[in-house]
Amino acid sequence: MTALRSYVSGAWHTPPDEGAPVHDAVTGEQIARVSSTGVDFAAALAYGRRQGAELRRLTFHQRAALLKALGSHLREHRDELYALEARAGATKGDAWIDVDGGIGTLLSYSSKGRRELPNADTLVEGEPEVLGRGGTFAGRHLLTPLRGVAVQINAFNFPVWGPLEKLAPAFVAGVPSLIKPASQTAYLTARLVELIVESGILPEGSVQLVCGDVGDLFEHLTEQDLVGFTGSASTARRLRTHPAVVERAVRFNAEADSLNCSILGPDGDVDLYAAQLVTEMTAKAGQKCTAIRRAFVPRERLAEVTEAVRARLEQVVVGAPLAEGVTMGPLVSLRQREEVRAAVKALGGELLFGDLDQVRVVGADAQAGAFMSPILLAGDPDRAEPHEIEAFGPVSMLMPYGSAEQAVDYAARGRGSLVGSIVTEDPGFAREVVLGLAPWHGRLLVLDRTDAKESTGHGSPLPMLVHGGPGRAGGGEELGGVRAVKHHMQRTALQGSPDVLTAVTGVWTPGASRSEDVHPFRKSLAELRIGDTVTAGPRRVTDEDVAHFAEFTGDTFYAHTDEAAAAANPLFGGIVAHGYLVVSFAAGLFVAPEPGPVLANYGLENLRFLTPVKPGDELTVTLTAKQISPRENADYGEVRWDTDVTNQNGESVAKYDVLTLVAKEAR
Repeated sequence: MTALRSYVSGAWHTPPDEGAPVHDAVTGEQIARVSSTGVDFAAALAYGRRQGAELRRLTFHQRAALLKALGSHLREHRDELYALEARAGATKGDAWIDVDGGIGTLLSYSSKGRRELPNADTLVEGEPEVLGRGGTFAGRHLLTPLRGVAVQINAFNFPVWGPLEKLAPAFVAGVPSLIKPASQTAYLTARLVELIVESGILPEGSVQLVCGDVGDLFEHLTEQDLVGFTGSASTARRLRTHPAVVERAVRFNAEADSLNCSILGPDGDVDLYAAQLVTEMTAKAGQKCTAIRRAFVPRERLAEVTEAVRARLEQVVVGAPLAEGVTMGPLVSLRQREEVRAAVKALGGELLFGDLDQVRVVGADAQAGAFMSPILLAGDPDRAEPHEIEAFGPVSMLMPYGSAEQAVDYAARGRGSLVGSIVTEDPGFAREVVLGLAPWHGRLLVLDRTDAKESTGHGSPLPMLVHGGPGRAGGGEELGGVRAVKHHMQRTALQGSPDVLTAVTGVWTPGASRSEDVHPFRKSLAELRIGDTVTAGPRRVTDEDVAHFAEFTGDTFYAHTDEAAAAANPLFGGIVAHGYLVVSFAAGLFVAPEPGPVLANYGLENLRFLTPVKPGDELTVTLTAKQISPRENADYGEVRWDTDVTNQNGESVAKYDVLTLVAKEAR
């Protein structure tokens, strides 16, 4: 049997040796061999860095559109991936989480890239900082893609979702990926990468694959490369301290195993708690870095919870993943099963459910496959073992606690976790426990009867929220929407004149040059330039204006309608105009009424009222094209306008951004 191929330096590489065998989790038969012999790791990294230039030439929106296309392509091949998932022991539900979850992550990042990032190849973060009194010296933060390769080392339990959740933010950022899957399920990731390469959707060099050992890969990392690791805490420590990583300050993000907990509140719904616990014990046969290992319950409710969990575990059917009625498949390998059995013995405690050595199996040979019974233990939370030893399989331990403070203390003994959950109907209990657990957890779920139907569950990382945790959990963060994109970019503090900052960033900086000729609302996106400006006004605000606005809108707040009460207000000292009257007058001043390239005003952002406006004040508005973002596959784009409303003394009374949609070409 030929070993799995790697895809490096733009070509498929077949190893010259047989490699290590990989076995079907259900039948035990050999289904693949894995070896990285002959892979030139230095050349692969160098190739990725060169090809990264092509990726960086694309804008965030263009990269996001390619991710969407890739997600659609992979959806067409889900059945093939599902079939391979079964060989790794995944049930239909497990396969759906891995395959569809991975594809969903691609689509989520595609959406976020188009909605939350500009149609540009760099990202400006935050508002400008004025560094000089005269306004001629300013600073702001610029993010640019790193010029290296994102080396992504994945665990065996999610061979599709794992690579895709790392690939998506790296690709949107403009950084190519080198994927190294765990050997036990490398055949799944290899087919995934084959589908990606065969599609031709992503630019060449965006994705490379290494099946087998990492060899001397780490020796060739540079300061511009990144490492994203998912796996055991011990391996994370070893890789994090590699001399090249340390000496070159290579960005290293680790998502490691952790002893996650779930806490039942004194008033919590036992059915919700038991259902969640059993789901986490049996999904992927408990082989999840987010699974519940420590289940803390009030001491007086321990018997009640034990009975509820046992009743649900009785309904679990272990067997071949595709067999009718099976709800839990085997572990990934016989070796993994032996490691779990050894961990259970080391944990100790009382066996509440299951058999460590025997299990009834449907549709398969229990001896040939890596099948194992769910194991529920009762333990003493004052012992060290429950907080130190992880059985990475269908195993959980029930332990009692006496108070919220004690539950928090027990949870913290795990020394850092990816996720914890609290099942309670009491917001006060939830607050106390959440604030106690938060420093030790990357994510917390509070489950009650209100959110139970919509909750994605304790063990489900989501693309828009960070996935990671402190301490034992690795100390890193993955996902989290745009946060993960920024992880692949360098944040640089840029200082200079407003004109230089505008030229470099493509975003108008206050104090930079403006151009006033044709009204900018008469210009199409193709004609419009950063800095195009219109100044309009003045318009005098009268007592009648304020009174009419109050009557018309129903906003009769005393500061606009009661002279005596307004005079006593320490902020105003008399009648003032409504803030929204000021904004409305400003729009009336700058809007060009005739049909033209401006299609719609779809929002205001960052609105602040800075100086009270009183009857008799005269308002002038200056509107400046701040940022221009053409939309891909549309005949219009977004224009962000810096808006400054001033009074007769030149004082700013309101500042905000106006967002408009503008046609790309004149109509």
